[in-house]
Amino acid sequence: MTSVRRAWALAGLAVVSWVDVLLELIAFALLCVGLVLFFSPAVEIARVRSRRTRELVGQWTGRDIPSPYRPEPPEPERERDGWYRDGTQLYRRAWWIRWNRRFTWIMEDPATGREFGWQLLNPLVALGFAVFSLVAGPVALRGYARWTGYWLGPHAPRGKSWLGRRFETLGHQLGLWAISVAQLGLTVAQIIVLTGAVPVFPTVTRASRAVADTFRREAERWTGVRIAQPYVPPPALPVPRGDGLYQFGKQLYEEPWWPMLRARIHWVLYDRATWRDMAAAVLLPVLTPVLWVPSAALVFWGIYGLVALWITGAHSWFEMVGLPAATSTGGAFAMTPVALAAVFVGLLPTPWLARWQAKLGRWLLGPTEASRLAQRVHRLDQTRVEVNVAQAAELRRIERDLHDGIQSRLVAMGMKLGALEALIDHDPDKAKQLAAELREASSEALTELRSLVRGIHPPVLSERGLVDAVRAAALDSPLKVEVTVSVPGRLEQPAEACAYFAVCELLGNAAKHGEARRATVVLEYLDGLLRATVTDDGKGGADAARGTGLRGIERRLSGFAGRLALTSPPGGPTEAIVEVPCQLDPGPSSPKTSTSSETV
Repeated sequence: MTSVRRAWALAGLAVVSWVDVLLELIAFALLCVGLVLFFSPAVEIARVRSRRTRELVGQWTGRDIPSPYRPEPPEPERERDGWYRDGTQLYRRAWWIRWNRRFTWIMEDPATGREFGWQLLNPLVALGFAVFSLVAGPVALRGYARWTGYWLGPHAPRGKSWLGRRFETLGHQLGLWAISVAQLGLTVAQIIVLTGAVPVFPTVTRASRAVADTFRREAERWTGVRIAQPYVPPPALPVPRGDGLYQFGKQLYEEPWWPMLRARIHWVLYDRATWRDMAAAVLLPVLTPVLWVPSAALVFWGIYGLVALWITGAHSWFEMVGLPAATSTGGAFAMTPVALAAVFVGLLPTPWLARWQAKLGRWLLGPTEASRLAQRVHRLDQTRVEVNVAQAAELRRIERDLHDGIQSRLVAMGMKLGALEALIDHDPDKAKQLAAELREASSEALTELRSLVRGIHPPVLSERGLVDAVRAAALDSPLKVEVTVSVPGRLEQPAEACAYFAVCELLGNAAKHGEARRATVVLEYLDGLLRATVTDDGKGGADAARGTGLRGIERRLSGFAGRLALTSPPGGPTEAIVEVPCQLDPGPSSPKTSTSSETV
């Protein structure tokens, strides 16, 4: 009777989880319309009930179910000036940074999706095991423990099945449509403030652009279709004239607030991307359902048909499309392939349709030729500054290394040579000892000079190319590094040097700051683009805005119009993608060039 009582108690606890599902769905609906504050608290409340279920199952069956969640993000740390920093943004209070980290932690944790599926199905399964416990007792309770452990226990990462990938892609289509609906809501707000509250227009526009950027980011992450930002860079802060006044147009102001506000209003009103975003917000929610409604309808029709055939009993579901009603078990067997075919046909084109949905978004939200040209001019100005800064920093480093290292050794050697001349006649033994010290010092100076040269441009990079240079760096790294290469030859030497130093910096960061033990480096070259992907199993939390090394990589890449994409959630893993546009070296291949595709 104890097993029966415990099985029914778990079933009662499971039924309550449908309340969690309802709260999470409401929070997700609010998230889709821009109210993002409620989703992560709703999920965390649901996790309390899941944790209680794991505890009870462990106590009553002896089956310990470990927590499946990734490590929680660290608490924000107050800076010395009293502010909290998140990237390049400063906050007086820590709650926003804390919420943002926990939201990212929950959204990127695979256990969140598994837990939602468990909450959805668990009441039915738990009730089934409770009824089964009336005849099987402890056996039913142990079966429920295995079910709970499968869903709520930690899972090793594994590839998704064909069906899972198609369902996920259909969910991505719905997600892109939901984001476009949220942008439509903000566009309505933009139109309202334009009619009577123009000073607020820049603030609302920036919020709308944040939603549009979410569409661009998720479209690239889900479908691989990249959508660049079309916006003109924001105006600089007003600078006072010689008489201390601030100027905007033909008007002078004593305070910088008004010219700054007018500049921002002018910026958003005369940027064509603002109006294209608003047009896209109206068109995308209307046009994109054509790409996902047929698939969703077929999948729903097929799944509901299976439920009607085998769970709820015969009815006129199939007669809606002119098929005969399944009124017997034979009819159910006959109609089952029809329902499965509907699900298959609905899911089959979803990747292709999702890419077209993203391409439609790129056509509406991407840059025009004029905005692309304006951005390029601005980027060239920034690149010139970045290259000058990086070159000056490199020269300062070389000068510091020469002054503090090799120059000091040479000065010391000169002084010892003077002492040697004084000792060589009246104390030959002491002179021999000093000569030996000089020989050792010259060897150390030569080693230090070679190290300095390697820091400027490693000989292995010049002689054997990027592939072997990265392999040599992997062997020198304290981490266990696996290098995978798919590069069909030598590349332009400046691009090779840029990619090499970026990979070395990322491996160094993984060992020094990430506390990683393993790392993988993947070098690929395709269609004029060199891509180096460095992944480590460290603690994560890397932020390009706070790391001088990562900022140095960005400066190096800016000279090649390259980019650094960093994904480093708290708890890891960290993945950094370095992309360098370049061409294969047109010169004759060196006989020392390494193989083009190999894994070590």
